[in-house]
Amino acid sequence: MPLKKSRIKDIAKIAGVSIGTVDRVIHNRGEVAEKTRLKIERILKDTNYSPNLMAQVLKSKKRFHLVSLLPTPSEDNSFWKKHSLGIARAIDELDPFPVTHSHVTFDMQSEKDFQEKTGMVFGFKPDGVLLAPIFKSESTIFCSQLQKENIPVVFIDEYIESTDFLAYIGENIFRSGRVAGQLADMITPEKSDILVVTIARNISNVHHLANRTEGFMSYFNNSAKNKGKIIIVNIPTPSSDDIKTAIDKAFLENRE
Repeated sequence: MPLKKSRIKDIAKIAGVSIGTVDRVIHNRGEVAEKTRLKIERILKDTNYSPNLMAQVLKSKKRFHLVSLLPTPSEDNSFWKKHSLGIARAIDELDPFPVTHSHVTFDMQSEKDFQEKTGMVFGFKPDGVLLAPIFKSESTIFCSQLQKENIPVVFIDEYIESTDFLAYIGENIFRSGRVAGQLADMITPEKSDILVVTIARNISNVHHLANRTEGFMSYFNNSAKNKGKIIIVNIPTPSSDDIKTAIDKAFLENRE
């Protein structure tokens, strides 16, 4: 049977003080005698008291506005279609609470568009931001600006270690690359060449692709049975013609 959660009035009863006194100690406001404060703090610790955050939010008159900045989904990349639906569902589930949300998307092939959309995010005056840091340099700058405004950021799909982020939602990109390498190694003959294709205008700045490719290569450099060549082809645009041309060229240049 779960233990009953201690309430402020329970703490007040044990300490022999008013609810208001306990509240002042918890929120560190107002004058409380040192002896009384220490007594209440000891009881809070002994009872493992934790505030009811949901109740506090409901009592608060402040409205919290969250903004997500994610890639624009496309026919060629439908991965990001579900994210906005999931966020909308989560916001609906928070309906009793004063939380609203705005969804902003950017072109995955354009750092310039990403920069412009970060300005739009600030225009919403967010209390928190959910960000897919596709472009490492621009995302790092954006996170620095958010930090100056004391706006917390949660990363999705990838994270940037050098930033002060609140949380990360997603897989370990480097390790997922290693898993992909292991799977490729398992299903290909030992002397077969493997073609790795990435689509990005500036691969070194596209954080998730660079990390995943690095993880893939680390497996082949250290653990693989496959002794063939690993051929990496980076294609700067998602155009079907450009993709066909680049892959055809790779096959021609690596014929045996």
